[in-house]
Amino acid sequence: MFKNFITSEILDELLIALKYIYWAMPVWLPAIFISFLFKAFLDYKRLKYWQKEGSVLLEIKLPKEISKSPVAMEAVLKALHQTGKEGTWVDRIWKGQTRPWFSLELVSTEGKVRFFIWTKPAHRGPVEAHIYSQYPNVEIHEVEDYTKPFYYDPNRFSMWAGGFGLTKEDAYPIKTYVDYNLDKDPKEEFKIDPMTPMLEFLGSIKTGEHIWIQILIRGHKKRRIADVFGEKEDAWKDQAKKEVEAIIAELKIESSDFPRVMTEGERDKITALERSISKYPFDCGIRAIYIAEKDKFNGANIGGIIGLWKQYSSPELNGIKPSGWQTIFDYPWQEWFGKKEKLAPKALDEYKLRRFFHSPLKGQKVWGKNIYSSQFVLNTEELATIFHFPGATASTPTLEKIPSLKSNAPSNLPT
Repeated sequence: MFKNFITSEILDELLIALKYIYWAMPVWLPAIFISFLFKAFLDYKRLKYWQKEGSVLLEIKLPKEISKSPVAMEAVLKALHQTGKEGTWVDRIWKGQTRPWFSLELVSTEGKVRFFIWTKPAHRGPVEAHIYSQYPNVEIHEVEDYTKPFYYDPNRFSMWAGGFGLTKEDAYPIKTYVDYNLDKDPKEEFKIDPMTPMLEFLGSIKTGEHIWIQILIRGHKKRRIADVFGEKEDAWKDQAKKEVEAIIAELKIESSDFPRVMTEGERDKITALERSISKYPFDCGIRAIYIAEKDKFNGANIGGIIGLWKQYSSPELNGIKPSGWQTIFDYPWQEWFGKKEKLAPKALDEYKLRRFFHSPLKGQKVWGKNIYSSQFVLNTEELATIFHFPGATASTPTLEKIPSLKSNAPSNLPT
């Protein structure tokens, strides 16, 4: 069949190519082996370091009334911006140390909505102290991991897992609480909290259904990428400055020495970019899991989870969109050999481990698409918008709250 297609010239070229590959084997084979060995060594050191550190899951129980705006949560998040432990190659490679990361979690268990923060035991004290400093009436308890009872069993459970990313470059901010005027502490009846639709949706799911939302964060560091001619910076702040310069450059008219008048949209865009880079940045990953008993699984809830992020999106600036994991297959023939079924248990395990920035799934692709959502940058203002403790505007009946307010005992009580 291929006699007329594969000519002697093509065969000769193939043989020459194979000879070159064979002759170069003493060079490329050890290089590949060393790179695999180095990765295995680094993974071992990191795993050993993480096991030594341990982890703790804290549940935050809210009082009936919270009068604080998301500004309070932004103050908490500023304290979590830590970029240490990776100062030298000895720390990063020999000791396996990594920057501390945290997981901010919103969970609905059969409609009962709860707030969690996952961290390492060494950071538990500071996390609790900063939360209490801004929200003195909340209660914080160490609890057993809510994911523990669940394992991947397609005969018992149906599951969907999704990752999320940004619609534009990281430098552009999403719609934040400042855009909703929540930084001005208006009266409760005038507040429009973008988290309210999310809480209402989470509170609406039925018996046998579970939705987990995980926002993983770590302090963002300026990255330096090796270049042929030295080093070039790949920084979130530098990117924002370039975007501002590009907008200003567009104002210039070639036929005149005078720039045109800036439009209101361009002015707002520059203001938003400049405000964004004035805040502390975090590397972030957002993912969600919907798991339910097989006969209770409701596919409409997948659309509901994806739609939760619309209120944080702005056509002119940035937004949050689905990306990665089980959203990657567009056509039936892309799902050969049960790829989705193989990804599902991995997605569940990665969620349980709260592993994102150093995940073995990171960078892997199927059909040219990431099976794992990529990390992006959000600042403290943006994070406080999508994760904060709501006030009375969130009237979700299934949102767990403490029955009564805490208060100090009178100082004149007899002892």
